[in-house]
Amino acid sequence: MSHSPNSAVLPRSPSTPYNRGMDDLTLPPELEQFAKEAVATGRFPDVSAVVAAGVSLLQRQEQERTAFNASLEAAEAAGEREGFVTIDEVHREINDLIDELDRAHT
Repeated sequence: MSHSPNSAVLPRSPSTPYNRGMDDLTLPPELEQFAKEAVATGRFPDVSAVVAAGVSLLQRQEQERTAFNASLEAAEAAGEREGFVTIDEVHREINDLIDELDRAHT
């Protein structure tokens, strides 16, 4: 596989090229210090790997947020189709289930 002169491959991701222009990234001092400490303790091979881990975490968080929002929309659509349940109805149904279980175990 060939890459352009301005791209490289991230560690532990042998087929994912990235643009070396990202190497000019500037971090706030506290994040730069954190990244350097993560490298110094051996948790990461270099600061680029720290940044890649952070961006990967952000990506996963965004995917989870998108999935959560989709589930909320699906639940709202189901409520629109099937009708909504009040908290009193939920409480009554839970109490009925508990009473039923109590009767079954006595």
